[in-house]
Amino acid sequence: MARTKTYDHLLAPGRIGPMKLSNRVILSAMDMNVCNDGEIETGDLVHYGARAAGGTGLVITGASAIAYPIGATSNKEPGLSDDRFIPGLKALADTVHAAGSKLCVQSTHHGKVARIDTLNDRPMLVPSTPDFKYDMSALADSTMDELMKMGAVTGGKQGSFHEATKEDLVWLVESWTSAARRCQEAGVDAIEIHCAHGYVLGGFLASADNKRTDEYGGSLENRARLACEVIASVKAAVGATMAVLVRVAGAEFGQEGGLTNEEACEAAVLFEKAGADAIDVTGWGRNPFSNFTDGPLPNKVGAYVDLATEVKKRVSIPVIAVGRMLPDLAEEAIAEGRIDFAAMGRQLLADPELVNKLKAGTPEQVRPCINCYVCVQENFWDDTPICAVNPALGHEDLLPLTPTDTRKHVLIVGAGPSGLETARLLTLRGHRVTVVDKSDRLGGTLWFSTLTTPDNERLLNWLSNEMKRLDIDVRLNTEATPEVVRLFAPDHVVVATGAVRPRPSIPGGDLPHVHTGDSLRNLLLGSAEAEDGSAFLRTIGKLGKLSGITKSPNAIRKLTHAFLPMGKDVVVIGGSLVGLELAEWLADRGRRVTLLEEGKPLGLPMAMPRRWTAVRTAKELGVKIHREATVSRITPTEVVYSVNGEEQSAPASMVIYAADTAADAPLAQALESSGVSVEVVGDAGKVDYIEGAIHSAWKFATAY
Repeated sequence: MARTKTYDHLLAPGRIGPMKLSNRVILSAMDMNVCNDGEIETGDLVHYGARAAGGTGLVITGASAIAYPIGATSNKEPGLSDDRFIPGLKALADTVHAAGSKLCVQSTHHGKVARIDTLNDRPMLVPSTPDFKYDMSALADSTMDELMKMGAVTGGKQGSFHEATKEDLVWLVESWTSAARRCQEAGVDAIEIHCAHGYVLGGFLASADNKRTDEYGGSLENRARLACEVIASVKAAVGATMAVLVRVAGAEFGQEGGLTNEEACEAAVLFEKAGADAIDVTGWGRNPFSNFTDGPLPNKVGAYVDLATEVKKRVSIPVIAVGRMLPDLAEEAIAEGRIDFAAMGRQLLADPELVNKLKAGTPEQVRPCINCYVCVQENFWDDTPICAVNPALGHEDLLPLTPTDTRKHVLIVGAGPSGLETARLLTLRGHRVTVVDKSDRLGGTLWFSTLTTPDNERLLNWLSNEMKRLDIDVRLNTEATPEVVRLFAPDHVVVATGAVRPRPSIPGGDLPHVHTGDSLRNLLLGSAEAEDGSAFLRTIGKLGKLSGITKSPNAIRKLTHAFLPMGKDVVVIGGSLVGLELAEWLADRGRRVTLLEEGKPLGLPMAMPRRWTAVRTAKELGVKIHREATVSRITPTEVVYSVNGEEQSAPASMVIYAADTAADAPLAQALESSGVSVEVVGDAGKVDYIEGAIHSAWKFATAY
């Protein structure tokens, strides 16, 4: 994460309208869904207070409904429509101020995605009745439980629409202005007017949503008229004491008629004239079931910097960029004058102490967001976000860690994510920790996952750095048999040996060209004799190990694009998270890949937005996907399977079996039978990948 050691521009003071900020880092709006019927309560105070105490210059709340419950997308979002909401807003402002930060309330009417309107049998307010339908085929890769939870938000009802009349537009301006005054009374420092993501003002702005023929439709100036009226009215009401930010999509993706960057730039000019003190540039994928990872939560680092740069060329007020604004990128963009402020959402969920760590000159200590979408998935069913790498999100009462009363020696078997996180937490609490692993490197399956999922390398690097920083005793190339464990004489043993990946019990499953995830990893890393009968492949593995190339995941990713010593036809059996990622990775390297999944959804338990994108990308790369496929046999040249009773076959010079991954901890069973105190964490106890590894480590280590 840390290529630069100082962040002079990112940490420099800044100003937006009348508001002075201590640095240029902004917490972008992330819906936490912890309010009670629109009222801010303790959960929000703790959450936003932690980010403020972590040094963040400006804290922006999640989307808050100006006319709550009308136009709301959740009963758990903050409301701004009544004086009963002022005490909660004031308590939040006081909390953020006490921690040394400033507070901005993001205000909106959700328009065509106002799910609470549908729940309460109100038509959703829109500029024009939508004349298009979303492609929802991606929902085939959602479970029935997920579909039911999404449907429950609206009570299973289908939405209807109401085209805004002139009276509705007057009401919107008045409602927004009244909401701003309540924020002002509560001592809030800024209000952000949301004009993006398909919400009502963003709907007026985009020609795909606005087909009106009156003065609010047609030209860009007309389509921006309502937003400008809102901005001007709010500015007149509170502008002397509060900053007025406007959020706009620098571009919309995935549908003809979506807002272009040139239109966004023109709109920004109009917004500045209307009274905006800053422009917050986001992006939006218009179909959440197809391109959610294009926007508003992009998978690309610095996704909207270029869009924001173009906006900045046209306005004189500060420009904020969001979209995976990691510190190094943010520092560079601000230093070059391309943007003025960097907004971070998921990264500040992963580590609220980011700014303090940058100030201390320890950027390597920043816990990284791994872009897994676990947090935002919860918003699809109106639940509170969780973080795969930060179990304290929403549970900040876990911090600071309680020092142990009795220092003990804990032996951790396995240097994967659950083992390393357990070691980190126990050491911070004051225990003496020894980590052993039979491999020659840290990371376990996390290391291998960095090949297909480069963002995981950030977590691997962070955990590795923490082992060094905390001077934890790590013994690699050490197999922990019961006899070896007894030599360490530990007070407690934690087994973190990961899941087991059996060979397929299919005719032909024992053929030499059939690999499990473990044997494929051994082949690529040269960490063991390849099970494949090919002397060529074994040689490649050994050369990789001898040269040291395989210690660098990035080197392997680059090398295998040019040189991947395996046949052209690959069949992957099992379309869950691992199988789907491997299929995509191999297809990207020129392999003809067939993916066979016994069930229907692919990519489980990958978070939905990431899962939908992974399936789409695999198809685009040419992966042949067969759902509800039953494999009957494997031959030296093909895999035979059936779909709907029809037998088919796929050519296969290599077969990867990525199904039937299971939790198992035989070492724990052997140790327990001999009276040793044992805990099992991570996939050895329950297969739940990185999220399960980190959360199970916290559950044990914070209580031991």
